[in-house]
Amino acid sequence: MILRENNISKKKSVINGNQASKPICLGPVSNLEEFVKKDWWKNIFNAYYLKTDGDVVEDQNITSFEVSFFSKVLGIRPDHYILDLCCGQGRHSIELAKRGFENVEGLDRSRYLIQKAKSNVKKLGLICKFREGDARKLPYPPDSFDILMILGNSFGYFESIKDDYQVLKEVFRILKPWGKILIDLTDGEYLKDNFQSRSWEWIDKNYFVCRERSLSLDKQRLISREVINHVNKGVLVDQFYAERLYSRKSISEILEKLGFSDIKFHGTITPDSQRQQDLGMMERRIIVSAIVKKEWTEIKRKVSPIEKKVVVIFGDPSKPDTLKPSTLFDDDDFYTIDQLKAALKELKGYYFSYLSNHDTLINDIEKMKGKVDYAFNLCDEGYLNEARKELHVPALLEILNIPYTGSGPQCLAFCYDKSLIRGIAKELEIPVPEAIYIKPEDKIIDLPLYFPAIVKPNFGDSSFGITQKSVVNNGEQLLNAITDIRERFGYDKPILIEQFLPGKDLTLGIIGNPPDDYLVLPIIEEDYSSLPPDLPNICGYEAKWLPDSPYWNLKSIPAELPEDTIQIIESCSLKLFERLECRDYARFDWRLDGEGNPKLLEVNPNPGWCWDGHLAKMAKFDGLSYKDMLIKILNTSERRLGIHKNSD
Repeated sequence: MILRENNISKKKSVINGNQASKPICLGPVSNLEEFVKKDWWKNIFNAYYLKTDGDVVEDQNITSFEVSFFSKVLGIRPDHYILDLCCGQGRHSIELAKRGFENVEGLDRSRYLIQKAKSNVKKLGLICKFREGDARKLPYPPDSFDILMILGNSFGYFESIKDDYQVLKEVFRILKPWGKILIDLTDGEYLKDNFQSRSWEWIDKNYFVCRERSLSLDKQRLISREVINHVNKGVLVDQFYAERLYSRKSISEILEKLGFSDIKFHGTITPDSQRQQDLGMMERRIIVSAIVKKEWTEIKRKVSPIEKKVVVIFGDPSKPDTLKPSTLFDDDDFYTIDQLKAALKELKGYYFSYLSNHDTLINDIEKMKGKVDYAFNLCDEGYLNEARKELHVPALLEILNIPYTGSGPQCLAFCYDKSLIRGIAKELEIPVPEAIYIKPEDKIIDLPLYFPAIVKPNFGDSSFGITQKSVVNNGEQLLNAITDIRERFGYDKPILIEQFLPGKDLTLGIIGNPPDDYLVLPIIEEDYSSLPPDLPNICGYEAKWLPDSPYWNLKSIPAELPEDTIQIIESCSLKLFERLECRDYARFDWRLDGEGNPKLLEVNPNPGWCWDGHLAKMAKFDGLSYKDMLIKILNTSERRLGIHKNSD
């Protein structure tokens, strides 16, 4: 298979489905377009199609290459639900199934090809569904698929362009928010100038096909005629078909008009055919992808009495958030919210509603009283997206006597103050790094007796204010770091100068409520091996918020630690969980000193709940999917709250 920056094309064999007792050849015709039936595509894709186009559509090497290429472009994951639209005999779907993708489905109008696909997948013993259907009216509910592919130049068959629009409208409807479409279609601009008007191609030693082509009167479609012959039996089929020719510009305009976003072209491909004769429409093909950015479709349904009614509370996407680089919610934030909604949607026994408008949040929550079983409090941004007001949301829920997940306001207030947590840890004889607390009014600062040190705001989370410049090795760097924090975040806030520990950077998560009902997740460590040697090993603001930073690609890996170190970290974290009155789930950040001794850095009640956050990573290493992690948090909250209804 050849992958090029500028090339593609396609050959579609069409075969007249009318079975006459004697094959008919029309002989010379002056205008090919006059003989194209409006619905030529209904009966044309049969056994003859697999012969004429077999050098491409029956070549396993070509299919394997295409699936690898398309999978990379789309970033397909094993948990994705994938629709191969206009799948033909299912070659791409079956290849995906061979690679372990279990949520793959193919749909095509041709009964012959769908039956062929079902037969092939059954012989191979693979998991893959196939069904017959019309691409203009897809038999799926809204928000069904993560990935949808239209491959092998299977787009543009209809006489009216309105039908192509309808296909893409249906695609938009059935894709989930942030779902992706990939279309593999002939390079119309190239083909208009380079199609072969006549060709003769041997299929094998017995069959050959003669082709004629011309542009339609409006120059928007390529009209093709195929006369399939047998050396002894003569003419078998004389058939006509037409395909719309899209350029990069025209397909982009349609996708954009229909609401698709992030439209990208990924070069062109040319199949490495063993026959190397007339590739026709398959000769040079454009690969275009796009994303569906939309809200989840609201489906009104009657709530079952045994379902738990849960209201999910978020930060407000319409308001500024000073923790974010642009101070605004961006695509990553909206994607994170949609991933959560997608996971919750799969949970049986629940009815979820969502609140995120903080201008009306107090009234909205008050209206929920008596109408929900509890609130799933995911408003870690804080009320009005102010981090110091994170505790205000659970406080409001308590005032209204609405049960909720996660820690209460006092726990959140304690853990927002890093110095206070250090004092409580010392009281419990839990080791912490050496540190100096600088009050806002302090003008003279004692230099620490240790370097390197790390300078950070005493209040806050999300590594706010912690960058590579926060790690200092001498007095001058220390004063510069203090000045930088005060200038950026104000002179009215305290600062912590803490001993910088050179050992492993560790995180432990707990889901549950000690002492009787809890799960300790595997300890993970940050892998700093990809960092340039001159940068300090910290997982700070740059690693979480700045894609252009060398810290952005840091990975978390399972920590390899001595058993006694694991025991210290786990037992101390459990002590803190109970002492600070954490509830349902929490995360504890630790670091090893130069001698391998663990020391506590921070406690994070109601830690980040996102699909790719540290808690989800730890859960994954424990064999839990993102959905599994969420249901564990919900279930442990329900047990604590005494809520008993049937659920997943």
